[in-house]
Amino acid sequence: MIKSVRYINHISMTNKEIVLKAMKEFFGERDINAIERYWHESYIQHNPSMINGHQGLKDILEFIEPGFKWEPGMFIESNNLVIAHSQVHGWGRSPLIVVDIFRLENGKIAEHWDVVQLEVTAEKTASGNPMTSFNIINSER
Repeated sequence: MIKSVRYINHISMTNKEIVLKAMKEFFGERDINAIERYWHESYIQHNPSMINGHQGLKDILEFIEPGFKWEPGMFIESNNLVIAHSQVHGWGRSPLIVVDIFRLENGKIAEHWDVVQLEVTAEKTASGNPMTSFNIINSER
């Protein structure tokens, strides 16, 4: 498989790297300018509680609590699709496990789907395994 490479500010980046950078800058740094840098102007949103376009993203920043934290786990890239498995703190009372699916177009996030569930700690799962994928992402670094 050939990795797709895009150029953001003259820096070569894969789609996976673009998504990771976009999410860190937008959610982690609360950088509203990241929207223009990383999201397509006709961004399509499939989360039922969000609207399409840049305004939907801007609206999110108003509701994010100061203690909000997005922790990426594993990322999978296939052509113009990136799938991210992550843990989110501060979007409700309990941590959430999220699978985000991004479609990129011309080096920008053009479309997004997600699946969200409350995290169950390893001690409370039938298998005894955690729901996070940090062990996988940390071994790739």
